[in-house]
Amino acid sequence: MMNNQLPTTNNQSPKKIGITGQKGFVGSHLYNTLGLFPEEFERVDFQKEYFENETQLDDFVSKCDVIVHLAAMNRHESEQFIYETNVALANKLVDSLKRTNSKAHVLISSSTQEERDNLYGKSKREGREAIVNWANENGGKATGLIIPNVFGAFGKPFYNSFIATFCHQLTHGETPTIANDGDVKLIYVQELVVKIMEEIRSEKSQPELVIEPTSTNKVSEVLALLNDYKTKYFDGGEIPVLNSKFEHNLFNTYRSYIDYKTHYPVKFTQHTDPRGAFVEVIRLGIGGQCSFSTTVPDITRGNHYHTRKIERFAVIKGKALIQLRKIDTDEVLDFYLDGTEPAYVDMPIWYTHNIKNIGIEDLYTIFWIDEPFNPEDADTYFLEV
Repeated sequence: MMNNQLPTTNNQSPKKIGITGQKGFVGSHLYNTLGLFPEEFERVDFQKEYFENETQLDDFVSKCDVIVHLAAMNRHESEQFIYETNVALANKLVDSLKRTNSKAHVLISSSTQEERDNLYGKSKREGREAIVNWANENGGKATGLIIPNVFGAFGKPFYNSFIATFCHQLTHGETPTIANDGDVKLIYVQELVVKIMEEIRSEKSQPELVIEPTSTNKVSEVLALLNDYKTKYFDGGEIPVLNSKFEHNLFNTYRSYIDYKTHYPVKFTQHTDPRGAFVEVIRLGIGGQCSFSTTVPDITRGNHYHTRKIERFAVIKGKALIQLRKIDTDEVLDFYLDGTEPAYVDMPIWYTHNIKNIGIEDLYTIFWIDEPFNPEDADTYFLEV
């Protein structure tokens, strides 16, 4: 199976967890995933302005049983500015931990670049060491996460990873170029989130915990896969062959960069003759489950989201409104489909979605999803659009 199955819950009272960098790439994935376990974790809201206000920062720190320190600068034209910014953020957090007499478990993200002779790596190492020293001297707990290159949905192009950049370019009419075709050690963001949650649950200090990559790939190999996704999926609507968990994760990453507003709904090619019409609904490089439903007027189906599943809604008869909303935003995308011009919308991960019959006759919809429904691991979370 290609699932990124989330860890199971336990019966302890909820841990209060705060994430600096809550709205960043890894932070938002961790924040949203913790939200799937409300009986185990209580999320303490963080805003980046807290680092400029000791009172607000101390109030945040004092509420937390666990702090995951992800706030950092990755890129800037000045390496010195990156270094100074990242060290200052760690020191401000340490000062607040001391002022509040915190005994929290602090997990800090560092990088495999620690071993390189650059200011970014130096800033990450010094930040980690500052947290570890605080824990040793003040009875707290510290876990230093040495993390390889992270990729996944919603990463910022030209900032978080080369994969984010390539995905953005290939969905926006640009042509990626390879600056250095080396081997890159990679971890999918959801796999990293699972590792972080395991460390939160362990309640153990690990001053220097190396997070192992889940794949190692040449840049050119990754680009070849992404080019295949563009040709087959973006241009042709075909679900490509996905040979591994890495390729499944890379495909979901690629899909997240599509401009859904302008891309969907995609109209099918109809082949008509005196007998009627023939429409190919989906061409698959992978298996899955295909089903169809009828929906009576004014009824809505769905209002749920997935964290890994690939899904297609194809309207073949009647009138439908399909709605999508990324779970941590307020923007609702409305797509109107009509069976007289059959069309489809694919469901992105982390977008809650529904379909409503807005016509006067029964709505006929074909649904395809890339894995058969498993009630033990449904990857289906209910949330109103």
